[in-house]
Amino acid sequence: MDNRKVFLNTHTNLLELEEHMYPLVDVDTPNVFRNLFHYDEIPKIAFNDRIVPHNMPNEIWITDTTFRDGQQSRAPYTTEQIVTIYDYFHRLGGTNGKIRQSEFFLYSKKDRDAVYKCLERGYEFPEVTSWIRASKKDFQLVKDIGLKETGILVSCSDYHIFYKLKMTRREAMEHYLSVVRECMETGVRPRCHLEDITRSDIYGFVIPFCLELMKLMEEYQIPVKIRVCDTMGYGVNFPGAVIPRSIPGIIYGLMVHAGVPSELIEFHGHNDFYKAVNNSTTAWLYGACGVNCSLFGIGERTGNTPLEAMVFEYAQLRGTLDGMDTTVITELAEYYEKEIGYKVPSRTPFVGKNFNVTRAGIHADGMLKNEEIYNIFDTEKFLNRPALVSVSNTSGVAGIAYWINAYYKLPKEAQVDKNSDLVLALKAWVDREYEEGRVTVLTDEELVAKIESVCEELHITLQQKAVD
Repeated sequence: MDNRKVFLNTHTNLLELEEHMYPLVDVDTPNVFRNLFHYDEIPKIAFNDRIVPHNMPNEIWITDTTFRDGQQSRAPYTTEQIVTIYDYFHRLGGTNGKIRQSEFFLYSKKDRDAVYKCLERGYEFPEVTSWIRASKKDFQLVKDIGLKETGILVSCSDYHIFYKLKMTRREAMEHYLSVVRECMETGVRPRCHLEDITRSDIYGFVIPFCLELMKLMEEYQIPVKIRVCDTMGYGVNFPGAVIPRSIPGIIYGLMVHAGVPSELIEFHGHNDFYKAVNNSTTAWLYGACGVNCSLFGIGERTGNTPLEAMVFEYAQLRGTLDGMDTTVITELAEYYEKEIGYKVPSRTPFVGKNFNVTRAGIHADGMLKNEEIYNIFDTEKFLNRPALVSVSNTSGVAGIAYWINAYYKLPKEAQVDKNSDLVLALKAWVDREYEEGRVTVLTDEELVAKIESVCEELHITLQQKAVD
């Protein structure tokens, strides 16, 4: 008991006492938390009301896995596509490098070519890192290319240790530590991906393992990152929820009991239970500096935390974008649709075709009076996406007027109102369309053709032509 460390927490300015020692608990049979994860039942969220404090780091950032986890769930990107997207990330992250790193596979020539070309860009951010299997051959790839950091898979739940690896906890820990040591012998920073942490024995395996990793860090004087991988999306952000499902509890345990500093903790979420964004934000709030994301959430099964979502989470938490250029998000969405052929679901926040499009006539009337009533923020300023209304049988004259003003980007003095001849003529045409049995919304192309026809008939000139 005498060797329990007392230390000053520079964040709270309080002396803290390490409450317990955490040796490895080497069990004979796997602990798979059947009370929480019974396979023929819906997983349970249990509470013990043990609350841990918020501990937001001084600086937080985003890391990217679009070219690794994101690429595991789709057709591989070409080398040119990877380099182009990497360029976009550099612009999006801004001069302060808020998109800190991007991880790559190294196995194919295409992947390695992309890595070399991205390195040739000479950007400080995002730093190019890799993801490899735990083997000497793979470490040699990292060393040959000259990367400074690599991810290493270190699965930590008994599901993986006993059922997949066919090892005991002690055997797994010794194997992982030997692999990490090998990596550090080459001078490369290891990033340990603690797979399936939200079904693991946090105090019987994860904390003891991380304590050993911190010893290696001290021995080699090389940082060891801990990636908290919510592989199955079981993590929850509710105060007082029990571990291993509690994201606040896991982050707190790593910091307080394993001594892992905030800047070396990174959260990697999956969206199986619609919690990837909330859990990532929670990881920031409770002490992780990094959250690992994939563009548009593209990833295994239900996907990863969407990178664009965390850009706006950052701004909401910090009150600033810290130099991030959010208009790049719209450019990326357009690039994916036009050049890669990926169709972004229309209602996806920030990037979907309809994310800021109002359909209901009563809402459109409000938008016409003041855009702030039904738009989340100035989407034209931050995303180059002016708020729009779609035109259907529910739009009314207000919706039609708003659509014309927004689509044609008419200056204020030239805008039409709901009593103008053009709007009334268009409304009569829309009504006829639906009276004759139409059930779909009118397309932009149909509206433009009809507007041109009515303008010619009524000798009306709109000051600005339609944009592409």
